[in-house]
Amino acid sequence: MTQVQSVSRRGFIVGTAAAAGGLSLGFHIPLTGGALAQPVGSPAEVNAWVVIRPDETVVIRIARSEMGQGTLTGLAQLVAEELECDWSKVTTEYPTPGQNLARQRVWGSFSTGGSRGIRDSHEYVRQGGAVAREMLVAAAAARWNAPAGECRASKGVVTHTPTGRTTSYGAVAADASRMTPPKTVALKDPKDWTIAGKPLKRLDTADKLTGKQVYGVDLKLPGMLNAAVKACPHFGGRIASLDAAAVATMPGVRKVVRIDDATVAVVADTWWRAKTALDALPIVWDEGPNRAVSSASIAETLKAGLGADDAFVGTTMGDARAALARGGRTVTADYAYPYQNHATMEPMNATALYTPERCEVWVPTQNGEASLAAAAEAAGLPVDRCDIHKIHLGGGFGRRGNFQDYVRQAVAIAKDLPGTPVKLIWSREEDMLHGAYHPITQARMTGTLDVDGNLTALHMRISGQSILAAVRPEGMQGGKDPVVFQGLNAAGPEGHLGYAIKDLLIDHAMRNPPVPPGFWRGVNLNQNTIYVECFMDELAHAAGVDPLAFRRKLMANHPKHLAVLDAVAQRIGWDRPPPAGVARGLAQIMGFGSHVAAAAEVSVTDGRLKIHRIVAATDPGHMVNPAQIERQVEGSFVYGLSAALYGECTVKNGRIEQENFDSYEVMRMAEMPDVETIVMPSGGFWGGVGEPTIAVAAPAVLNAIFAATGKRIRTLPLKNHSLA
Repeated sequence: MTQVQSVSRRGFIVGTAAAAGGLSLGFHIPLTGGALAQPVGSPAEVNAWVVIRPDETVVIRIARSEMGQGTLTGLAQLVAEELECDWSKVTTEYPTPGQNLARQRVWGSFSTGGSRGIRDSHEYVRQGGAVAREMLVAAAAARWNAPAGECRASKGVVTHTPTGRTTSYGAVAADASRMTPPKTVALKDPKDWTIAGKPLKRLDTADKLTGKQVYGVDLKLPGMLNAAVKACPHFGGRIASLDAAAVATMPGVRKVVRIDDATVAVVADTWWRAKTALDALPIVWDEGPNRAVSSASIAETLKAGLGADDAFVGTTMGDARAALARGGRTVTADYAYPYQNHATMEPMNATALYTPERCEVWVPTQNGEASLAAAAEAAGLPVDRCDIHKIHLGGGFGRRGNFQDYVRQAVAIAKDLPGTPVKLIWSREEDMLHGAYHPITQARMTGTLDVDGNLTALHMRISGQSILAAVRPEGMQGGKDPVVFQGLNAAGPEGHLGYAIKDLLIDHAMRNPPVPPGFWRGVNLNQNTIYVECFMDELAHAAGVDPLAFRRKLMANHPKHLAVLDAVAQRIGWDRPPPAGVARGLAQIMGFGSHVAAAAEVSVTDGRLKIHRIVAATDPGHMVNPAQIERQVEGSFVYGLSAALYGECTVKNGRIEQENFDSYEVMRMAEMPDVETIVMPSGGFWGGVGEPTIAVAAPAVLNAIFAATGKRIRTLPLKNHSLA
């Protein structure tokens, strides 16, 4: 390790909180990270990204988190591509956030969210592989006393071209680790890729299939105790009283820990004994100031915002208000989107080991640095005396990124039992009741059509919650939350509308109920796409124009949007009649840097919906693993359609009503449609993959439902509506 970076604990906490929110950080990525000479016969660290073992195994270090999305394999492909190694010998490992800090953040950001795992780190991880390759070639050339320019590398072997001599990476890795790295390296053109860009098998699949993969809930450490936790279920409530003595002598119980004014934990030899004692613990809750808050009261607050004068302007072109006032055929519709839970299959958990000298935490986290900051704060120790050991996540979806409550709780409990590792696991009920929920919003859409059926003006008023106001207020812009307008900007590399509308106004009446919001997979792009794309269908119907043709007239200046829309329309057979009893719907959007579209085929028989088929097109600019993109699109439709069909958290007496999967339903396998994925990278940019297509799943289906039944569904989930 190199010398520990001089940074205060508070400064690091503030910095990592910004990183967790996805802010762009201006750090320098060193090419070596201070690699040290290795003992003979040991694995050799060529640079921070590449370690080569004597048996030729290539260990590629990955800072981003793997939570089922394939980032681990994709990033390894990018490094391996430039490294010119043998892919069959590649494995991976996580460096720790503490090591990252000690080495001046050589691995960059540990934050994994916003579909940024690859698109925000592709360049410097490729540089890491290219630098390691050049060092290995230089080491081989030095052994042969030959110019490095006469040598080439391929599949982990360096060849001296004039003589045909060869040597392996493993044979020269130790020498390479002592070489001076090149100051600059040229990266390959993607058209020349042989490892990246190919549909290679994921590196983490085999361990998951065989049960070898250890998740946070599986972790076992010598002498470990287990903890179950319960917090006041009412938002803003606290513990009025509890009787710890009543459970102190129950089997296996070691301690009752009061974590804070609202939270208590029981520690026992097994988790089930801890939970059993916690359920028996006499607790009186003070329900707090929000006991009268309900779904109905929240809905009324948001409804009032639809017509309010106070609003933050997100996108404006021309003068929409004046254009609407001039008249024409006006179409208006109100939409609503509910609270939703992340509902990860693996509930929140963390294992902490605390001593007065050091604190270590083993945790499935989307942001190791944010977890490190939370652990240091909870432990009351300097950051360089704490560390995080990342574990693959059993689902993240945004819940395990900015929100580190479970880490703080685990450390707080471990402080009461110094020297003993304590594994905290939230029950499913605790996980459901104490989420950071997809924000609730409503939208009023107003558009004007001229006599020829052309859209001349559009006003979109969003009323509802701001995530940034609750989670990261430093990201606000003069009181406005820019994240509210995902996919709705006039232009920009992250996401924009894709329609040329002369007079356009999109604004936000901020209304923040006491239910905590959070970044939920797809974030605000999900409901924004429903509002826009379903209303586009309403406008097309009012104009008497085919929905595809109506959109195409507005998309002449947006060729990439049009390309993905045309691709799904062609594949679904939009120009031909659908099968008997089947109807079709379309949707498109740009979000997380990628252009996406979907076309759905559905039928409704005796009020029962059947989604037969969805075709999805994605233009992410560059593709690292086309097979994984296809799986991500399919998985995103499971998530997006589950939300559309069933996903709803309701509020009563200031608390969430849904406590488990019996009341918070998810899509069953038999309900899943056939999914056809079109990956059409146009080059020149790097877009995300894990989240964009979630947004087009629901509106494509909703538009198809209208085509099948004549019914407009403007509020979700669908389970609340009759289609008969």
